[in-house]
Amino acid sequence: MSTSNGKDRVVIFDTTLRDGEQSPGATMTFEEKLEVAELLEVMGVDIIEAGFPIASVGDFESVQEIAKRADKAVIAGLARAIPGDIARAGEAVRIARRPRIHTFVSTSPIHLAHQMRRSEDEVIEIIAATVAQARNLVDDVEWSAMDATRTPLPYLARCVAQAIKAGATTINLPDTVGYATPEEYGAIFRYMLEHVEGAADVTFSTHCHDDLGLAVANSLAGVAGGARQIECTLNGLGERAGNAALEEVVMAIRTRADVLPYETGVDPTYLTRASKLVSAVSNFPVQYNKAIVGRNAFAHESGIHQDGMLKNAQTFEIMTPESVGVKATSLVMGKHSGRHAFREKLKELGYELGDNALNEAFTRFKALADRKKHVYDEDIEALVDEEIAHADDRIKVLSLTVIAGTLGAQSSTVTLDVEGEHKTVQSTGNGPVDAIFNSIKSIVPNEAVLELYQVHAVTEGTDAQAEVSVRLTENGKTVTGRAADPDTLVASAKAYVSGLNKLMIKRNSTNAQAVA
Repeated sequence: MSTSNGKDRVVIFDTTLRDGEQSPGATMTFEEKLEVAELLEVMGVDIIEAGFPIASVGDFESVQEIAKRADKAVIAGLARAIPGDIARAGEAVRIARRPRIHTFVSTSPIHLAHQMRRSEDEVIEIIAATVAQARNLVDDVEWSAMDATRTPLPYLARCVAQAIKAGATTINLPDTVGYATPEEYGAIFRYMLEHVEGAADVTFSTHCHDDLGLAVANSLAGVAGGARQIECTLNGLGERAGNAALEEVVMAIRTRADVLPYETGVDPTYLTRASKLVSAVSNFPVQYNKAIVGRNAFAHESGIHQDGMLKNAQTFEIMTPESVGVKATSLVMGKHSGRHAFREKLKELGYELGDNALNEAFTRFKALADRKKHVYDEDIEALVDEEIAHADDRIKVLSLTVIAGTLGAQSSTVTLDVEGEHKTVQSTGNGPVDAIFNSIKSIVPNEAVLELYQVHAVTEGTDAQAEVSVRLTENGKTVTGRAADPDTLVASAKAYVSGLNKLMIKRNSTNAQAVA
């Protein structure tokens, strides 16, 4: 589709709430999913894949509620090529103004032999039946060939032709395992457009994983080959090494218009805000040198770079901070700053808080300002992210006392709020952190294995806030907990409790699914 300025329109399909949430430890609550979906629509995302309705009762309800609230965006529900899946997805999205069912089936020889255990002809029959079923439920049907990039092109063309014949309006050819190179991936789309009857009448889509670090490059190569939809996630969140990052795709098209004659409907000034929100609700930190939205994306320390920036910003920046929602100027915040200045600082950093959340955050900010000489933007971000991430926690840390040193055993006394009930326990351990975690285990018994414990300073200085990340695994389910505090041990306790809260959500989701 060409726009008024002659550029082809590339549709942005965001799957943060589906593929992104499948990242181990990235579970989002019902309210968090609604918040992310609302921001995705505000920023101009064309299609929101809201979830996998058959996966659990919670997934179904969140997809249904997002479908109910959506104003402009297409709302998609994912379904395997199974009649029950497709019926469930149709039920979840049918209330949307613009519903879509996205169904998929494996096509590669390795998948057919070891996962599907079906012949090529049997898969063709499955495509015909399930795509037709989906099309009878909604007018907008997307079909995906799982592991398309390891599927022989003649057979892939047969599958695509059958999907189009059965009523698919979008054909997605995913690089499911991140195996393809840009040249190979672009050629697949050209082959389909040249060899499949009816290919010119549907929209082709990319869906690339980043196992070899080529997801964005492959997505853009797919567009050059004829695709006009890109499936991606905020911060590149997703299984294994993640998906193509929405912010990178959008800004690559916008910045290199000279060689990428396309455009999207995404307002890039929301990118930083959206990145922070997804990082907070998923508990997945954004790496400092992450393209577009990393904290160092517009930072310059080298003397040569600084000299160039002072003379002309374009010497070392190919896009402006403002273009992605980062303000070039900043307010200096401290213990004398008022509520209005704090609210403006939050807006500058990409946060919009309600009155209650603002009051809570401002109270914590003033307490932090009394303890720290300098309060940096990163301090405020860590403070607010924690407020957002833990607002609905069923377990909260109320107080902590630790005895540590070279004399005697280390011990901790922890008081937790467990669903409104205050519980206090004293425990010892092999070090202060072990003692803290033992106290928490005594209050909240669990079989979780601590796979990762990581600490880093939010800013420079000995008074910097510590940000602690923990990874817990229980019965095959993995979660990540994260928290920040000027006291490293307090941050450790909060991060561990954050992980336990996420495990409780996982348990409840599993139990609800079993009941269903």
